[in-house]
Order: sequence, then C-alpha cells, then structure tokens
Amino acid sequence: MNLEHSNAALFAALAQAQGEVENATKASTNPHFKSRYADLAEVLNTVRPVFTKHGLAIVQSTESNGEMVSVTTAIVHKEGGYISSVASCVPAKWDGQGVGSATTYLRRYSLAAMTGIAQEDLDGNDSAHNRQPQKPAAPPSRELSLLVDAIESCESLDALRALYEQAKSLPPQECSVAQSVARNRKQKLEKEQSK
Repeated sequence: MNLEHSNAALFAALAQAQGEVENATKASTNPHFKSRYADLAEVLNTVRPVFTKHGLAIVQSTESNGEMVSVTTAIVHKEGGYISSVASCVPAKWDGQGVGSATTYLRRYSLAAMTGIAQEDLDGNDSAHNRQPQKPAAPPSRELSLLVDAIESCESLDALRALYEQAKSLPPQECSVAQSVARNRKQKLEKEQSK
C-alpha cells in the first residue's frame, strides 16, 4: 500500500468511515461452488455512501501487461490526500471474458481490503488461475541420505545391486529416489567399464 500522499485529514475521515461501514451482504450465488458471496456491486453499494459522507472517493484503474492483470485502487480525500494499492493476478483465460472476470475479482477484493470490510473468497477460482502453493519438500531421511551417498560412491555393479535391494526397505517415495540414483550410477559404471 502506498501511503506517500496521505495526510491527517484522510486518516481522520477513514477512521470515521470505517467506524460506520458494515460488511458486504453475500447476495450473489456462485453456481460452480454452490455458495454465496458479495459481488463488486454489493461491495461498492456498502462502501460508497459511508465514504462519500466523510469526503472520501474510491478510484480504481486497470491495466494488463500480457502476463498479469492489475487493478490500482485509490481512496481519495476531498482535501487532496490519497492512499493506493495495486493487486495483480494471472487470468484463467486471456480472452475478453477471462480478463474482465479477473479485473472484477481484483476490484472487489482490493476495495474490500482497503476499506476494511469482510467478504468471502468464494468465486476466485473462476476469475484467476487456481495455482496451489507448493508445499515444501520434506527433508530426506537420514537413511535415504546415507544410502544415496553409498550409491553415488559405489564402484562395483555387485555392490550397487545390493544397495538397490536395500532401498526397498525405505518408504515408497524414498525407495523410488534411491533406486533412481542407483540406475543412474549403474549406467555410469557400465560406461566406464566398456571403455
């Protein structure tokens, strides 16, 4: 959030407005998720009257760079101060409907965040790419680390076969890793022996 152009009058008005504004009513239905949510019109209808009463206006602009859609939301005070924030996402589709849906989604969530009102994220999967955060990989067990070290330093095919069999005592995912390392080591040893 950019506060560079804020002033005391803006913050006083925001404090008063946020004391009066209520959360947006979930009046729209998302048929895909069979759930209710507050659409952009509802969020605007909830915020605008209260903010206008306190000399605040909401300005939103959109842009796209071909990879992301962005919305800049600014809350402007009648005496000239303002705060702004940018939100971006990758549209699910790069056509008019996909970009429009992503823009509406960003406008709604940016506005709700900047005005301090609550509403549920129930239709975001329709408007923005549903990229699940990657879970960090679990660190390898000590047994796997020792076995991989032994495989990588192994100098005979017979010893390598024994280590390959030993991998079967590990959990399935670790067994797969160790056996893959063993197969790669086998190829290297066979190449060395064929020279």
